[in-house]
This record gives sequence, structure tokens and C-alpha cells, in this order.
Amino acid sequence: MPSFRNSRFWLACFLVWFAVLVALSSFSGPQIGPPPFAHFDKLAHFGYFFGGGGLLSAFLYFRKTTGVSWLGIIVTVVIVCSLIGVLDEWRQTFTPGRSGNDFYDWLADSLGGLAGAWVFKLVHPRIK
Repeated sequence: MPSFRNSRFWLACFLVWFAVLVALSSFSGPQIGPPPFAHFDKLAHFGYFFGGGGLLSAFLYFRKTTGVSWLGIIVTVVIVCSLIGVLDEWRQTFTPGRSGNDFYDWLADSLGGLAGAWVFKLVHPRIK
């Protein structure tokens, strides 16, 4: 059983999250199907990056051996999630059947990363 306080565990989870993101971004529009409601994609972006932000926060928190700067962790997570989001949007412009460079998708990615980092800050004391 993995130690949930081991930063390598969280890094591995984040890397899997990233690999799944790359795979999901490779699907063309018809393979995905129509959204169940308007702006569903914004909710999906937020939720997916919420998970990524939480995983990255856990990695950054548990790799520290001395005092933790939550401001530093949250800023780092937002920057990384924003960069990944903008690169993912740009990459989707080259995927047949997909549109990319959607500012609101990128905003949902960034806000999802921020929310994931914030929630991890609140729940981290419960991780054994």
C-alpha cells in the first residue's frame, strides 16, 4: 500500500493525470459526442483541473522537508495549471474536429487548479 505522505506517490498521480489529459485532448469532436447541456465543457475543464490542482498541491506539500508556504504552493499550482491549460487549448487547434484557444476553457482550467489547491490546503491534515 502506498504511503499517502510520500511526494513521489502524488507526483506519479499528477503525471498520470497529465497523460490522461493529453489522451483526452487527442479525441476528435465526433468521438466525444454532444454535451449533455450548454457550457458542459467549462464544468468538465474546471473539474478535471480541480483534480490536477489537488494532486500537484499534494506533491508540492509533501516534498517539503521544512516549513510550508501555502501561498507559494497555490501560486505555483495556478501557474502550472494555467500553462498546461493554455498549451492544451493550443494543441487542440491541431486536433481534427476540435476547436481550441477558447479563453473560457482556459479560465475554467486555471480556476479549477486554484480550487483544487485550496481544497487540498483544507483537507491535508486528514491525510495519513
